Amino acid sequence: MFDSYIEGRKRENIRSLSLPNKGKFYEDLINIENSWTGRIDCENLSNAFVMEAAQQIINAIEVFEQGYFDCAYYSLRSAVELATTMVYLADTGMPDGEKTSLISAWKETKKFPMKKEMISQLLKNGNVFIDMKNKMPDFFNSAKTLEQKLNKYVHKQGPEHFYVSRNHPLNIQKTYDYEFIKSFESYLKQCIGVVAVMRLAIDALPIILMDEEILYRCVVSMTEAYSADFVDEYIDQSIIDAYKTTEIYQGTYNFFIREEKKNEYVFNIVNNQYIDSSKIKEILPQLHLMPKDDIICTSIVYACDKVVKIYTYNGLLTYFTDRNTNRTVHSLSMLRALNFENFATALEKINQRYGETYISVFLFDEGYYYAEHNDKLDDDDISRIRYMVSTNLLKLKNADCT
Repeated sequence: MFDSYIEGRKRENIRSLSLPNKGKFYEDLINIENSWTGRIDCENLSNAFVMEAAQQIINAIEVFEQGYFDCAYYSLRSAVELATTMVYLADTGMPDGEKTSLISAWKETKKFPMKKEMISQLLKNGNVFIDMKNKMPDFFNSAKTLEQKLNKYVHKQGPEHFYVSRNHPLNIQKTYDYEFIKSFESYLKQCIGVVAVMRLAIDALPIILMDEEILYRCVVSMTEAYSADFVDEYIDQSIIDAYKTTEIYQGTYNFFIREEKKNEYVFNIVNNQYIDSSKIKEILPQLHLMPKDDIICTSIVYACDKVVKIYTYNGLLTYFTDRNTNRTVHSLSMLRALNFENFATALEKINQRYGETYISVFLFDEGYYYAEHNDKLDDDDISRIRYMVSTNLLKLKNADCT
């Protein structure tokens, strides 16, 4: 009987709610989660902070729906504070030794500055932070106002932030819930925007890769660009325009704009592992813009029109083409059954059955390449493949020596 009392009591002042846009928020957060940075100077802590901030926002969504609204607002505030700490650890202009000590202190939960002190130090030593704050005052003013409003919920200032007041039977009405949900969603969107912009203090790639002129000049990056819809929804265009005047953006833009621009067919090979054999004439003049594996796979496809796919790294990476395969079972299960490790010898194996197609294994520059082809390769096919790959690899090596 006491158990039933506990169940009733713990839900007495708790009311579950439903966020109509929950799915969209989850989908949009992928933009932040996929904005990983390749910077290694801050021990990849930035990526952990970005992921944790996204998780805190997800936590906020979930506990709000469960009815624990003050916990939801705490999680939102935590996401913003995580973004601040991330910038502090990455941008402080202290000597490397002091910065290392600071990172160690954070990891080992030793004495570490509170947010006010972090901001104070960033305003003295944070080169990127100072520049962004000077050139993006509207963003930082809005972020400060947001934090003050979140604190009203966290510190329970006002009766509307009490469970016993908000969920009292006399206050329960549809319009009351509607306004409460809309208010939370507004704060949620603002927090997502703050985290997304603070992420840009680490590097400019999530924004700069939105520009095709830069995207087609960049090397392959683990960072994915923010989508245009995401920026429109969560970051005011005036904030983006102001950010583009910062040194971190301008320096990145000027670095990449000097690089040769890839055409779309080469870009698709480098970034998507898709080789359009009908565009070889456009691809060949830009082979020098490709990494070694891309050059080898493109050369194989160019040399032999029987090849429809190429697998590398023991099947972990697949290069697709515009050519259709005769294979009816489109899965890697059959390919894995071939056991790639069995091919890790100096002996190449040609024309092995793979469903309705064949697999031939080539060894180039100490790497194995597994070509899937519809018809058996003959001696002329094999000779052309070896000649084309060796010729283009030689061009690459000669270019590297100049």
